[in-house]
Amino acid sequence: MKGFSKFYIVLAFLTCNLHYAQQSDQEEELSLDSGSIESQFEYLYKKSGNYNAEGKRYEVVRIINLDKLKKNVLDSVNAANKKEIELKNTISAHEATIVALNSKLKEATDSLASVTNEKDSMSLLGAQVSKGTYNFILWTVIIGLLLLFLLFVFRFRRSNILTLEAKANLAELETEYEDHRRKALEREQRISRQLQDEINKYKKSK
Repeated sequence: MKGFSKFYIVLAFLTCNLHYAQQSDQEEELSLDSGSIESQFEYLYKKSGNYNAEGKRYEVVRIINLDKLKKNVLDSVNAANKKEIELKNTISAHEATIVALNSKLKEATDSLASVTNEKDSMSLLGAQVSKGTYNFILWTVIIGLLLLFLLFVFRFRRSNILTLEAKANLAELETEYEDHRRKALEREQRISRQLQDEINKYKKSK
C-alpha cells in the first residue's frame, strides 16, 4: 500500500509539472508584437496584476502595454479601412469595364441584326466574304466579348465578397476595441475610487 501511495504522489507531481510547463509555453507564445488582436488581449490579461480589496477582485494593467495594444488595434483598423478603399476602387474599375463591355456587346448585336438583312456577299475590311463567313467572324467576336463580360462579372462578385468580409472584420475590430476601451475605463475608475478611499482612510488615521 505504501508503494502505491508513493507512486500516486510521484505521478501527481509529474502531472502538475507538465501542466505548469504547458502553461508557461502558452504564455511565451503570447505577445503584443505579433499574433491576433484576441491573442494580444489574452497576453494583456495574463500579464496584468490583480489584488482583492473589500471582497472584490481588481486587475492592474501596465499603461505601456495598454498603449501598445491600443496602437495595434488602431493599426489593424487603419489597415482594414485601407483595404476597403482599395476594394472599392477595384469594384469601381470593374463596373466601368462592365459598362463598356455592355455597350460593345449592344453595338455588336445591333450590327449583326443589320447585317443579316443584307445580301450574301459582304465587305469585311475591304474584302468580299460570304454571309456565312461574316456571321461566323462576328459571332466569334460576340462570344469572346460575352466570355470577357462573364469574367469581369465573376471578378466583380469576388471583389464584393472581399469587401463584405473586410467590413465584417472592421466591425469586429471596432467592437473589440470599444469593449476593451470600456473595460479599461471601468478599471481606471475603480482604481481611482479605491485610491481616493485609501487617501481618505490615511487622512482619517492621522
